[in-house]
Order: sequence, then structure tokens, then C-alpha cells
Amino acid sequence: MPSNSNTLDASLVQEKFPSHEQPQKFVLRIVGAIAIAHLLNDSIQAVVTASYPMLKAEFSLSFAEIGWIALVYQITASLLQPWIGLYTDKHPKPYLLPAGMGVTLLGIGLMAIASSFHGLLFAAALIGVGSSTFHPEASRIARTASGGRFGTAQSMFQVGGNTGSALGPLMAAAVIIPNGQGAIGLFVLVAALAIFVLLRVTKWLVAQVPVQLTAAQHKMTMLTRQQVIQAMAVICILMFAKFIYIAAITNYFTFYLIERFNVSIQTSQLYLFIFLGAVALGTFVGGPVGDRIGRKAVVWMSFLGVAPFALMLPYVGLTGTAVLTIIIGLVMSSAFSALVVYAQEAVPGRVGMIAGLMFGLMFGIGGIGAAGLGHLADIHGIIWVYKLCAFLPLLGFMTVFLPNTAQK
Repeated sequence: MPSNSNTLDASLVQEKFPSHEQPQKFVLRIVGAIAIAHLLNDSIQAVVTASYPMLKAEFSLSFAEIGWIALVYQITASLLQPWIGLYTDKHPKPYLLPAGMGVTLLGIGLMAIASSFHGLLFAAALIGVGSSTFHPEASRIARTASGGRFGTAQSMFQVGGNTGSALGPLMAAAVIIPNGQGAIGLFVLVAALAIFVLLRVTKWLVAQVPVQLTAAQHKMTMLTRQQVIQAMAVICILMFAKFIYIAAITNYFTFYLIERFNVSIQTSQLYLFIFLGAVALGTFVGGPVGDRIGRKAVVWMSFLGVAPFALMLPYVGLTGTAVLTIIIGLVMSSAFSALVVYAQEAVPGRVGMIAGLMFGLMFGIGGIGAAGLGHLADIHGIIWVYKLCAFLPLLGFMTVFLPNTAQK
């Protein structure tokens, strides 16, 4: 139960920031703008990932070295995000958004002119730092403008990123693969456009910061400390299962298709686009459904619904692979928005920290998975790796240990 001092604080805050000043409606133009910025940000990152076959050929890299590039990028993103989110929960710094995109712009420019493996690693690290400053604050904006429809806003924000991830391989196939490493520099223009969008969104956010802090700091969860720890531990396991599996497809699906079905690089990129497009659609559906039936129910359906299709994937033909990856992308992607909102409800008042932690886990687990799967592919072959990863969705049974969240 809240203490008398908390009640007094709440009443004083209500006097300072009357209820009519707090956002009551879903601010579509802001959620839409931050989703577009997410699209631009993640399309840049997907272009880097989709360029791995070209970089592997131009620099004579091994699968393990490709994995290290992915690891450096994703670890720099994951380690910084929770700390940035925690700091900005207490000390809002909205201009981190355009500033972080500026760092991404610099990283893309350096990757276009890098002349060695170590140069590629440094450029990947800069892009990771830019991403780490983007996601916590951008997720906060989506929640602030949600009007209480947290799952829907988070899904729109995330689907922007997934759409960008889906467009990345197409842009790489059309622009980078035919023209080589230097063509990566064209995506400096994409980063510049994202900076423009984020500057406009930041003006709106600056006016909302006091209201945002007021709303966040006076929510309480019904979970005990032990239940919160238990919930976050289960979420970490579920994130591990989801993003190791996603890393297997995002980073190595092109290599898998080329080796198993002898398709061209451009054709493999098209199949990757189909999968990532399904991920974007599934993410969009997951948030609104979670607002209606609950986050935990969406997590159950996402993991256990995808398990049989994941187990079949390594044993079907090319057409079957395309069909199954569409189903897997649709079903499995619905979980992420639900997990983010669930964690924010379990630990209210720490929107930025939770967003940073969740996106940080996503990048960190994906990076570790990319490096580990690369080493396993060098030893056992990429087809063996896909047979192993098929069992990961079965970890979704851990959802039974998620406590039900409620706020007062």
C-alpha cells in the first residue's frame, strides 16, 4: 500500500500538473514519426547485416569474423542502452536522439571507406553506439504518446524498425551487392533524414517531459520484489530463445539458402526480405492483441505456436522453407512488444531503463548468438546450426512462471 507521504506527493504533483495537461489521446503523428525514425535507423543496421556476404568476399572473411563484426556492433548497443535509459529516467535528455543518429551517420561513412577487418569492427562499434542512444528514448516517446494504448504504440514503434529491417536486404541487393563496399556510403543520406525527423519529434518531447515524469513516478506495481526478479529472469530466458533464433535467420539465412538450395545472393536476399516482412506484420498485430487479451497470453501463443513450424523448417524444400519462414516470422515476432510492455508494467517509473534493457538484451543476445552460431557453422556447417536452433521456441514453456501484472 502507498504511504501517506506518497499520497501527499501525488496530490502536490496533481496541483502542479493538472490532469487535463497529461496526454489523454493516442498522438498518431508522434507515434507515426518515431516509427518512421525507427524504420530509417533499423534499415541502416539491416543494410550492414545484409552486406555481410559482400564484405566476406571482398575482405576474405571467415564465418567467425562475420560473427565478430555482428558481436561488436550489437554488444556496443546492448551494454549502453540500460544505463542511458536509467539516466534519462531521472534526467531527461531528449536531444540524445538526433545526436545518437549523428554517431550512426559517422559509422556508416567509415564502413564505406574501411580498408581492413579492424576498420569494419570500429565502424560497427560506432553504429552500435548510435543505436544504443536511439532505442530507450524513442521507446519512451512511443509510450508517452500512447494515450494508454501502450501495446499498440509499442507495436507501431517496433513495426517501424522491423519494416526497416525488411527493407535493408532489398536495398543491399539493389545498391550495395552490385556496386561494392563504397555504395554503403549512400546510406549516410538515410541517417541525415532520420536526424531531421528526430529533431522535429524532440520539440514535442521537450514539452512533454514534466508530464511524462509525473505519470511514471506515481504508478505502483502489485508484484513483490521477488516476483519482479522472477518475472525479469523468465523474460531473459524468453528473450534468449527468441533472439538466438532470430539471429540465426537474420545473420545466416542467406548463407543457409545458398548452401542448401544453391540460390544466388540476390535470391537469398529476397527470401530474407520475405521473412523480415512477416516479422514486421506480426509485430504490428501483437501489440493491439496484447492490449485486449493480455501480454502473457500473447507470449504463450507466440512461442508455442511457432514451435512445430521451427522444428519442420530444416527438413523441407525451398518452397516449404519460404512458407514456414513466413509463418515463423508472423507468429514469433508478436512476442516482443508484449514482453516490453509487460516489463514496463512490472517495473513502473523506469520506462527508459526497461526499454534500454529490453532492446539491449535484444542486441546483446543477438550479437552473442551471431558470434556463437558463426563458430558452430565453421565447425559443423550452417545446416546443422539450423537443426539445433529449431528447438529454441520450446523454451516458451517458461511463460508459465510469469506472474500476472497489475498497476494501481
